[in-house]
Amino acid sequence: MIIRIDLQSETPIYLQLSNQIIENMANGNLKPGEEVPSIRSLAADLGINIHTVNKAYSLLKQKGLLTMHNSRGIVATRSHTEEDEKNMSSVKKALRPIIAESICYGFANIQLKKIVDELYKDIKGGKINE
Repeated sequence: MIIRIDLQSETPIYLQLSNQIIENMANGNLKPGEEVPSIRSLAADLGINIHTVNKAYSLLKQKGLLTMHNSRGIVATRSHTEEDEKNMSSVKKALRPIIAESICYGFANIQLKKIVDELYKDIKGGKINE
């Protein structure tokens, strides 16, 4: 799993961390059932506060992307099919302000679709699954 934190970014570190973990899951570098580093270990490796890592992990747990086990530690998970409706709603809610901002900048629907396709392909490592 590759994590890069930009200390100069306006994006809070916990969001950078959670977004990077999600991207690692999306591109297959972190597979469902695979253990992620402990909170203390990751904080030490990245040189950040343990509370920051804890906040990122808690956010991912709320989203159903991490599960905390007493025996196995913290593992990546994939949300279950019965939660697909909830997940779709969450993604739509997150995309809405981004799409609205893009419309304000004058992007056409076709341009937005092209951006989404490019990002999807980039994250998946050149592989497009429908």
